Parts: sequence; structure tokens; C-alpha cells
Amino acid sequence: MMSLEPITIDGYTFKAITVLLPKTTLLAVASDKGYIMCGALDVGLLNEKLKDRGIIAGRAVGVRTIEQLLYAPLESVTVEAEKLGIHVGMSGTDALLKMI
Repeated sequence: MMSLEPITIDGYTFKAITVLLPKTTLLAVASDKGYIMCGALDVGLLNEKLKDRGIIAGRAVGVRTIEQLLYAPLESVTVEAEKLGIHVGMSGTDALLKMI
């Protein structure tokens, strides 16, 4: 099962995506510019193999719900996210607000 829900943070709308898979759940919240995601996101791959795409993204680990993803500290971020002032330890919500 998959769900796509709009969520609002400080008056800005983002897309919250949940994909239920066997033994895991993929979670992501996206703006038009970038996204945060659960531990399934491979930031190293984005920074190395897909560097030319300039992907703005952050990863939080140990989260099981969209709400946890929004408030968990980011464990890793892409180089492009760092250029926007997004850093490791920042909450998902704060990172998303820098992606508008």
C-alpha cells in the first residue's frame, strides 16, 4: 500500500509519501526543490554517482512514521543540501523549510 498526503509546515505545503513494504516502510517528505527520507535513502550514492543531478536531500534513521521523520535529526545530507544550510543534526522540519 502507498499513500500520498499533503502536509503543511509554517504555511508551506509538502508531499508526505508512505510506502508499506514487507518488513519495512519507506517514508519521504518532499518540496518542489528537495526531500527528506528514512534510512533507505543512500546519500553516498546521491553525492557520488548522481552528483551531476544536484539532488537536495537529507536522511533520518530509525523513523517509522512521517511525524517521526519530521522531527528526527538528520543523520546525513547531500552536498547540495549543505549548500542551502541544511546540516547533520537539523530536524527534518527545519531542513524542509530551507527547501522552499
